Amino acid sequence: MKSFATLLDRLVLTPSRNGKLTLLTDYFRSTPDPDRGYGLAALAGTLDLKAIKPALLKELALEKLDPVLFQYSYDYVGDLAETISLIWDGGEKEHVGEAEQPRLGEVVHRMNSLGRTEVRSAVRDLLDQLDHSSRFAFLKLATGSLRIGVSARLAKQALAEMSGPDGLKKDVTEIETLWHGLEPPYEPLFAWLEGKAEKPVLATPAIFHSVMLANPVEEGDLDKLNPDDYAAEWKWDGIRVQMSSFGGTKKLYSRSGDDISGAFPDVIEAINFEGVVDGELLVGGTARSNSATRTFSDLQQRLNRKTVNTRMLEDYPAFVRAYDLLFDRDEDIRARSYIQRREELAEVIEKAPHDRFDISPLIDFQSWLQLDQLRLAPPDPVIEGVMIKRRDSVYQAGRLKGPWFKWKRDPFNIDAVMMYAQRGHGKRSSYYSDFTFGVWAEGEGGAEQLVPVGKAYFGFTDAELEVLDKFVRDNTVERFGPVRSVRAEPGFGFVLEVAFEGINRSTRHKSGVAMRFPRISRLRMDKLPRDADRLVTLTAMVDAKTTAE
Repeated sequence: MKSFATLLDRLVLTPSRNGKLTLLTDYFRSTPDPDRGYGLAALAGTLDLKAIKPALLKELALEKLDPVLFQYSYDYVGDLAETISLIWDGGEKEHVGEAEQPRLGEVVHRMNSLGRTEVRSAVRDLLDQLDHSSRFAFLKLATGSLRIGVSARLAKQALAEMSGPDGLKKDVTEIETLWHGLEPPYEPLFAWLEGKAEKPVLATPAIFHSVMLANPVEEGDLDKLNPDDYAAEWKWDGIRVQMSSFGGTKKLYSRSGDDISGAFPDVIEAINFEGVVDGELLVGGTARSNSATRTFSDLQQRLNRKTVNTRMLEDYPAFVRAYDLLFDRDEDIRARSYIQRREELAEVIEKAPHDRFDISPLIDFQSWLQLDQLRLAPPDPVIEGVMIKRRDSVYQAGRLKGPWFKWKRDPFNIDAVMMYAQRGHGKRSSYYSDFTFGVWAEGEGGAEQLVPVGKAYFGFTDAELEVLDKFVRDNTVERFGPVRSVRAEPGFGFVLEVAFEGINRSTRHKSGVAMRFPRISRLRMDKLPRDADRLVTLTAMVDAKTTAE
């Protein structure tokens, strides 16, 4: 446990990507199995200590500290794991050596083997046994809030760096291809990387393959490109998915590799091909079945569920709009051109059930100006822009500059007033960086009052974060645990320009509207709160969208 805790400490204090990569590589080379595998899983977000819940940890902390003092501490620190690690008194065991502490693998095995009645005492004993840094590392694992500036992609890059005893490093794409077919502690993967064993054989060939991503079109990007070299498709407002079907095993994955098959049995049952198809998951009907595609809010009814009932399947039928083919049966065709892959994809989808699968059509255009005009006036309200793909591009995992672009419609924008702020996580744990904002609505007696309409925690620079954090600290009027209510009056407050991708009616929100992907685009210190938008502006956006549909 101590070596993993030391790694976390060093990663937090190392700002550069190359520095973090070196630390990770050294850790994977020097740490034995299964510890390094569980460390990798923790960094990549695949480690699950199922028996330990944040509520239990808080209860244990309250055995040590007065509830009011604990809440003040939690409010100040802003992170549960860090708060408990700071207030926990391990007595004489605070300075035990590494050899006297359990290893990471031992901790994981022990915690995941506990019965329900054993968890409390076992966790309490472990917290007493660990020193401060190891206790903090364990609590971060338990709460699932390991935010130290290391992505799963960087961890896999470190695996590539540590591999190749013969001087030939493994390609990170090859590692990612295996990744979703293996489980912690990844011992077969490490054995292969070190040249001690053959490449792992996956339990099922229907695995997730890392997706190819597009870059947003920025000013001047298209000026240097010949439109004849590119094809364009509509960008649909659903979620990116990958269908993988081999030997009777059928899987549906999200863009991050999560298996979402259980939530979409209607799609799974309809797959009648073998191979891997990339596409967009939507709700409604396919173009081939002459039924309208429905909004993202309809799709949300099906998301984040392990299972769905018959009523849900009937009310929100799902389908996939395909736009790429990675494997045709067992043949890997990712090295072929985009146009060649689309031709083979068309043959696959033509034979698939028409109510569950169609293909994203190509857009006919001769110039970037013409495509821009089409982008701003799409034929379907569920279209959020266009995808631009080089005709000769191969399918490569990751976000490369040049082959693929996404060109969204201009987002919606409003001016809103900051109402509440909450501390962030990781490197932002000492800043108020999560902001709830509102607009004006008519209240009782006709007087206007602020109504919360959304929450955003990105879109601003580090310098702007300093400005926002200082305003919160200087203008707090109430505290609710880690949340602060800030001064927000017609003549005094902080106005934020908020951009968002879509808006729908919502019965779950007091305002009656819900934004999609809100972000802070500008700090409007030139405006007073009274100049911010009204709720009628947002409802008019919903009405205009509904009319267009």
